[in-house]
Amino acid sequence: MKLKNLTFKGGVHPPHFKEYTEKIPLEKAKEPQTVIIPLAQHIGAPCEPIVKVGDRVKIGQKIGEPKAFVSAPIHSSIAGIVKKIVPYTSPIGTQVLSVVIESDGSNEVDENVKPKGDLESLTKEEILNIIKEAGITGLGGAGFPTHVKLSPPPDKKIDTIILNGAECEPYLTSDHRLMLENPEKVVFGLKAIMKAVGVNKGFIGIENNKPDAIEVMQNAVKNEPNIEVATLVTKYPQGDEKRLINAVTGREVPAGGLPMDVGVIVNNVGTAAAIADAIQTGMPLIQRIVTITGSAINEPKNLIVKIGTPFIEVIKQCGGYKGKPGKIIMGGPMMGIAQFTDEVPVIKGTSGILVLNEKEAKISEPKQCIRCGKCVDICPVNLQPLFISQFALKSMYDEAEYYHALDCIECGSCSFICPSKRPLLQSIRVAKRELISRRKKR
Repeated sequence: MKLKNLTFKGGVHPPHFKEYTEKIPLEKAKEPQTVIIPLAQHIGAPCEPIVKVGDRVKIGQKIGEPKAFVSAPIHSSIAGIVKKIVPYTSPIGTQVLSVVIESDGSNEVDENVKPKGDLESLTKEEILNIIKEAGITGLGGAGFPTHVKLSPPPDKKIDTIILNGAECEPYLTSDHRLMLENPEKVVFGLKAIMKAVGVNKGFIGIENNKPDAIEVMQNAVKNEPNIEVATLVTKYPQGDEKRLINAVTGREVPAGGLPMDVGVIVNNVGTAAAIADAIQTGMPLIQRIVTITGSAINEPKNLIVKIGTPFIEVIKQCGGYKGKPGKIIMGGPMMGIAQFTDEVPVIKGTSGILVLNEKEAKISEPKQCIRCGKCVDICPVNLQPLFISQFALKSMYDEAEYYHALDCIECGSCSFICPSKRPLLQSIRVAKRELISRRKKR
């Protein structure tokens, strides 16, 4: 199979600003004095606290227990005393019950944190249980519990695993640096996933604007006959899992379907590395790589940050703000979530902290739609964003549903390409929320 310069239909080419951090090696962030750890950092049910105020906890100790299948446990990222268990503002925009822990400076690690054995000797069930108990969720942004993703129903036959190393968001470089500096972890994690699912074919998809990462990963898999590196055309949203599947395998996930419907499971390269850590060291998911970047950051960096560290502390370690910040975003500019405060904590899904200056953050005044059709041409899901948006703006949600509003992947390509700067994505999101709310009430 030819695995060079693969791509999909549609998409856009936003300008990239990866030069801020793409050549900056990973650096361990300072140990936080206080962490705020939300008990819901993933898609699914929140955890219930299993510690109380006044308890002393250690690094890697479980502090939140899931009570549902679609959920993932939460662990302490530092050693110290539980000071509060209160609702706190999460970077996903809601109040989430959170455990506030003050460090005692001991850095004592929990006794349960120990290697789990050789990959060759672990069974499929044991690997899935390690992933579940380590609280591993997708690190690409969506935050789906990984053990659930790796447990498809018996009637869904999976034959391919794809690791997503595309990192198509214009500013982010955390996955890029991970592949350059820890390729062996990525490969180990992929092999663990393949064994857990019973699959013999694995791919690592990387956009061709990262030739050094492609070379490093190709070298890392040269003795792995069942794993190949697929190079992808640099185009947004190449990292969307359905676009990635289409580019690498040629298969098309049906509308409303899941990757498992075409025999594929996609995981982020960071998720694979977290699985490697959980098996090789026993350390659950208590930290992650975060790209701190943008025109309003003095010293952009790629930091390894403890979960629960407030954004402002991380930003201070990057020299603080350059001038007055115009907008703070968790993630990239295309699919990230704007923040109203810099006091929210880093969570498992925080791939980046992007801070734009006031000039870049200024939103253009929208004009009338000129029906140029550009949003239709570039939509990677083959939707008609201009019509869905117009229906949404008039609260005509039944009509928006008829035009498949719920199939929108919210990549923002339509808003990016629109010459009239219409609020296409924002209005479609409103329609989706309304339609989903209606379905839940039925």
